[in-house]
Amino acid sequence: MNRYLPIVASITVVSLGMWGAYHLKHQSHTTPPNIGTFEKKQNCIGHTHFLDRITRGAPVAIDLTQQSYRGIAFWVGRKLNRVIHKKSWERFEHMGTYVSAPNGDMYIAPMPYISIKPTTFNLQKNIYRLDSNTGQLTIWMRLEDVHASSTNPFGVMAIEYDCDDDTLWVAALDESDYHHERGVIYHIDIKTKKILQTLHGVDALSLKLIHTNRGKYLFFGSARKSYLGFYTIKNGQLTPPKQIALHLPDSNLFIRKIIVTGKNRLLLQTIPFSYTLIAQTVEQGVRTHYKVYWNEKKGSWEYEKKR
Repeated sequence: MNRYLPIVASITVVSLGMWGAYHLKHQSHTTPPNIGTFEKKQNCIGHTHFLDRITRGAPVAIDLTQQSYRGIAFWVGRKLNRVIHKKSWERFEHMGTYVSAPNGDMYIAPMPYISIKPTTFNLQKNIYRLDSNTGQLTIWMRLEDVHASSTNPFGVMAIEYDCDDDTLWVAALDESDYHHERGVIYHIDIKTKKILQTLHGVDALSLKLIHTNRGKYLFFGSARKSYLGFYTIKNGQLTPPKQIALHLPDSNLFIRKIIVTGKNRLLLQTIPFSYTLIAQTVEQGVRTHYKVYWNEKKGSWEYEKKR
């Protein structure tokens, strides 16, 4: 994983390193459904105002590596050599993935660290919000049916913002183990905090909304097996069954982040994952990235060749 993750439109793009060039292996025996074509579009993310006031337009990146700071930290400047970190941000321990809303508020998922405390497991049911104007980090919502434990320390794991209706898609893994896939995807209205839908039985390590000329889809990286899957969204609801777009060449890697990079193109950032803390907290800087695209003529997902 890169040391820093981009946050808003004014952010410096951090190098993702060398890309692997792979042909598709372990492909599903069934033809992947044709989702249509999609583009890399300007999303509805807004600027985080308190950062704008402090940085005055300088490049900013968010640090969620868990290496130097608990909570979150922001690195500022062209060389990203100045840090913004409030002591009050540390009380919720370590943070994982995040999304930004149009008003600049950030919604953040927790992340257990290898040094477990008595309070760690309870924190994994929280969704956090960093207020765009004040910079205050608070618990925005607790998912009370999420119960992380010593056998599976992961609760809320992935989060995605939906520009269409100001909602969040959130994935939790707490009920799963090596033999049973019991993860849940929640659809939550931000204004009311009402849970609009719960979809059981899918372990999602990452989430990404994609609009195509055929419809709207929620893509996810499976924490159970090394594949990229998706659900069709109709009338704001996930509609089973899940579909598999592609399998990764390496069955030991799992998709932690999905990025739309261009027309019909995705970047998949992967990590080892085994429902233990070791995979998440050891050698965080080493990750494998795959570039894939939807080949309209062939009707298949393929890996980009090395140029």
